[in-house]
Amino acid sequence: MSDAYDVVVIGGGPGGYVCAIRCAQLGFRTACVESRKTLGGTCLNVGCIPSKSLLNLSENYIKAKKFSSIGIETGKVALNLSQMMKIKEKSVTVLTKGVEFLLKKNKVDYIKGKASLKSNTEIIVEKNKSKKVYAAKNIVISTGSLPTSLPGMQIDEKNIVSSTGALSFNQVPKKLIIIGGGYIGLEMGSVWKRLGSDVTIIEFLDHIITGADVEISKEFLKILTKQGIIFKLNSIVTAANVIKNKVVVDFRHNKTAERTRVKTDKVLIAVGRRPNTEGLNLKEISIKNDSKGKIQVNKKFMTSIKNIYAIGDVIDGPMLAHKAEEEGIAVAEIIAGQSGHVNYEAIPGVIYTSPEVASVGKTEEALKKENIKYKIGKFPFMANPRAKVINETEGFVKILANEETDKILGVHMIGPHVGDLIAEISLAIEFGASSEDIARTCHAHPTYSEAVKEAALSVDKRPIHS
Repeated sequence: MSDAYDVVVIGGGPGGYVCAIRCAQLGFRTACVESRKTLGGTCLNVGCIPSKSLLNLSENYIKAKKFSSIGIETGKVALNLSQMMKIKEKSVTVLTKGVEFLLKKNKVDYIKGKASLKSNTEIIVEKNKSKKVYAAKNIVISTGSLPTSLPGMQIDEKNIVSSTGALSFNQVPKKLIIIGGGYIGLEMGSVWKRLGSDVTIIEFLDHIITGADVEISKEFLKILTKQGIIFKLNSIVTAANVIKNKVVVDFRHNKTAERTRVKTDKVLIAVGRRPNTEGLNLKEISIKNDSKGKIQVNKKFMTSIKNIYAIGDVIDGPMLAHKAEEEGIAVAEIIAGQSGHVNYEAIPGVIYTSPEVASVGKTEEALKKENIKYKIGKFPFMANPRAKVINETEGFVKILANEETDKILGVHMIGPHVGDLIAEISLAIEFGASSEDIARTCHAHPTYSEAVKEAALSVDKRPIHS
């Protein structure tokens, strides 16, 4: 055995590299194994970062087309998709190289190759048909997730694509059908709608954003429809076939059974993701999975083998980069004998459309189901001074607080920059704050954050500006 480590982390995505860095900070000899050409996992390479780059660039394109309405005279605004893609790729390169630098700075060994488990203390890493065995006292599995397809539909990343293909179209598709009305489908739909596609989203349920607060979901649907995205709700796609470089899509309505056939240029399948655990030899060394293929872990992220841990998308919970990061830090500290933990009630979710959607904690529907008495405070961005002067007035902030204790139970927002505003609420939930705590906290004027304060005041029916 040529190399021995205290900790080997399999996977260099947000959960994996963060875990590796924290392990090294705690004094462990640490290695991080990654099969991609670059670090950063799905998030940095083909997920969070490139999608947010295109969301920003496409939003700027739309704003530039409307400059004359705000007194800025320019020439004809034209789309240069090739240049836009280069900017996106540059963002990815800078950040993935940055992660490599961070590993080096923290003295984490970066091992390139495909890892599999030989035993509970041995990892085989294969690269260019050669194999090398590494020993580890502790192993952390953080291999992320892969796009899920639908029965009988083959993702070719050319005509029928996953989010990876949808980030790299070399020309704007005239027509784009998206299967799935979740985070990925709505963000990608927004990008290509802004750049000129006719976008139709087909969703199996009668609403978008599964698990979201219903009031937010309805408002978001209304806004996106106003932006020109077409929605086919309560519908199931039964087939998608490529014929002469076009895709023929068949779907039917769940209630009426009405069948529809449409022809489109591209189809994006955005129906979810699955754990990326193939080839790890989990079964051979008796690591248990659940019915969905996720690795079973206890509260300390320990698998059925006590020195092997798992975090991120391969275990239960929302498939979010920041959730994986928190788990990575917690695992490192647990291995060191500390009390690492993750408060899952304080993990926010954000959709980076325009307007943005953000939430943390329980929805109103969940509180009803759990028979928890609550009170509501709401404040519209229409009444927020900063939003009004910048003409970003769609949406509102909604705070749910315990009826007896006033403790914040959940907050749901749709509006400008709410992806940043939600951090205040995550902190409030982490510290067990009440709506009164937020209402009594001075917020700078004029800022979008004043909408949060006003919503908190509204919980006690004393808002000032509405």
